[in-house]
Amino acid sequence: MEERPWTELNSDSRIAELMQVFGNFHDGCIREIHVTTGHYVDSNLSMTVDWRTMIYMLVQRQWRNPSAIELRLEELVGLNLYPPQPDYESIIFHAACLLREGIFYWADDARWQPESREPGDCTWVAARRAWWRNASDWMGPESRYGYSGSRR
Repeated sequence: MEERPWTELNSDSRIAELMQVFGNFHDGCIREIHVTTGHYVDSNLSMTVDWRTMIYMLVQRQWRNPSAIELRLEELVGLNLYPPQPDYESIIFHAACLLREGIFYWADDARWQPESREPGDCTWVAARRAWWRNASDWMGPESRYGYSGSRR
């Protein structure tokens, strides 16, 4: 697979362009979220602590050009994962995507606001740096971030 270029989401105009290109995330769903912290324990049991948490998120939708995008969020400020509920279709109708005071915010509900950063019933993420890229070649149920276990 050829390398897909990243576009940094560092201005209101770049965010507006993403929302236009990806149709405000309409008819989309979060397929995967991969979180990596800077913390780890090495082989001699020494711990390294680093606050720079990173998220990769794959969002697919029922439209073409693009059909899927990947978000990369670095220097995480906050995350709320609201998993799909039984007997409920977790379809994104319109996402929130904002830049405020140097923090990028994304939520799967356009009504969400950073001022209401309580858990609530939506998934949201806030980070100091953000990028996106086309991931239309990542459609379907396959895991792209390494999970290979069985799905019941």
